[in-house]
Amino acid sequence: MVVPRVQAAIAQAFGEEFRDTDPVVRPSQFADIQINAAMALAKKVGLPPRDAAARIVEALELDGLCTAVEISGPGFINLTFDGTWIEELLNAQASQPQAGPETQARRVVVDYSSPNVAKEMHVGHLRTTVVGDSLVRVLEALGHTVIRQNHIGDWGTPFGMLIEHWLEIGEDSPEAALLVEDPSAFYQAARAKFDSSDGSPDSFATRARLRVVSLQSAHEETLDVWQRLVDHSKVYFNAIYATLGVSLEDDHIAGESSYDPHLAQLCQELEERGLARVSEGALCTFPAGFKGRDGEPLPLIIRKSDGGYGYATTDLATIRYRVHELHADRILYVVGAPQNVHLRMVFETAREAGWLPDTVEATHVQIGNVLGEDGKILKSRSGTPVKLMALLDEAVDRARAVVDSSRPELSEEERAVTARQVGIGAVKYADLSTGHDTEYVFDFDRMLALSGNTGPYVQYAAARIRSILRKAGEPTAAPAVSPAGGPGEVAGEPAAAPRIAVVEPAERALALHLLEYGATLRKVGELLEPHRLCAYLFELSQLFTSFYDQCPVLKADESVRQSRLALCALVLHRLSEGLDLLGIETPENM
Repeated sequence: MVVPRVQAAIAQAFGEEFRDTDPVVRPSQFADIQINAAMALAKKVGLPPRDAAARIVEALELDGLCTAVEISGPGFINLTFDGTWIEELLNAQASQPQAGPETQARRVVVDYSSPNVAKEMHVGHLRTTVVGDSLVRVLEALGHTVIRQNHIGDWGTPFGMLIEHWLEIGEDSPEAALLVEDPSAFYQAARAKFDSSDGSPDSFATRARLRVVSLQSAHEETLDVWQRLVDHSKVYFNAIYATLGVSLEDDHIAGESSYDPHLAQLCQELEERGLARVSEGALCTFPAGFKGRDGEPLPLIIRKSDGGYGYATTDLATIRYRVHELHADRILYVVGAPQNVHLRMVFETAREAGWLPDTVEATHVQIGNVLGEDGKILKSRSGTPVKLMALLDEAVDRARAVVDSSRPELSEEERAVTARQVGIGAVKYADLSTGHDTEYVFDFDRMLALSGNTGPYVQYAAARIRSILRKAGEPTAAPAVSPAGGPGEVAGEPAAAPRIAVVEPAERALALHLLEYGATLRKVGELLEPHRLCAYLFELSQLFTSFYDQCPVLKADESVRQSRLALCALVLHRLSEGLDLLGIETPENM
């Protein structure tokens, strides 16, 4: 709300080339906010920091916005806002609580989750799934057109083995059901057969290799079994997504198989344009700027020496499709951090080929690892990746034990619902509150704690407000969500809410933070960092707690009571809407 004015003042004081300077807005113990840009600008403009600050203040347009502007210390600019201005903005927000769309909507393709057919989703898929889903929700709330792309692994040489195993055991066998119940067991059974084969002409391994050829040749029976494998895996994927509350559906699946028919032509085009050449039997591109440890150009293999295609070929095909067919302005790849060099090489090759124009932004949203208490990648006691569904079930079980102990008066159904909301919410919030490109230690005790920057702490603040509103006879419903995933209206909200008065310091602090909601969402959409929204909601919860401790609500005089109830309702709306954009539910009771 202040940043554009400060940037305009900086441009007026020092020239247009400085307009995009970060104002460096910080909290202040002496005012509402502090602007620290003068220190960073001083050397660039050749002035002492206090003189630079004075030039900025002289150019600031603050009529009706501030009651006091002061330069302190080495060049801090302290601003104290006008209380009437705060109230006007806050009441406008209360009457129309949507954050508002971006002024320039874009068409954004988001590639996330991407599990493999006939394989269990493990804890490594957690982050790509929940970070990606939060980003699409935020981007849609900002008014962008978002196209979800679940690039599942549904093609390649392993499918010869899987198809042959399916044909041997039969569709009605108990083992076939493992594709939904325990996909890894099905895969491991097929792999065991393959590895133990003697390689004779009629052995399982030989038949599996021939099935790969049949699959690539679109043999009818082979394709039919392949489709059954995919369909069974979709049932499993959807069970995970339903448990997580993720917005991915079957229509969003665009697996590797989608691009297979185009890979030969893609390789041919790269050769014809002189961008690909054969190196040690493989067809490779050598995108500019990438070198190996020996200083030689680093190859990106697009066709293996045996004629097969790898991830790079498919990734190039996805970019071409998303630009030319989906008309993307922005493409986000929510993928593990170790893939960074690979994706940057793919992006550069696509740009050199003309498939990724400069007008289209391609970004790798790097996802860090989930660690165990030993600081290593989280694994089960047997050393295998932790199964995602087992992890989610344990989170709900742990939350249920707490709910049963703390709220025995709730019905069985209410406790079950609350345990699911809190358990799943705790896991997702712990993931999202950490920078997506950093690692974090998976710790149930910390995740489920009712103190600190946790999901249950924020959920509890919302549940507490609902309790206050119920006692006052006010509506408590969370905002409905539009089909696009954006924020909706609060169900049952009165047509004309009472006016909010901002008098006490705790009310003022809460009001100022509420006014930063829209800017926070825009920053999340710009930088693709959901942890910023978590930090905002955590601070909002803390400020509400301070407000409630210092400012009586239900026992206040009628006019003050109505004002503070309206303020509580706005906080509830922001908490519920913000949690929804993270993909987290808001419990009715805790």
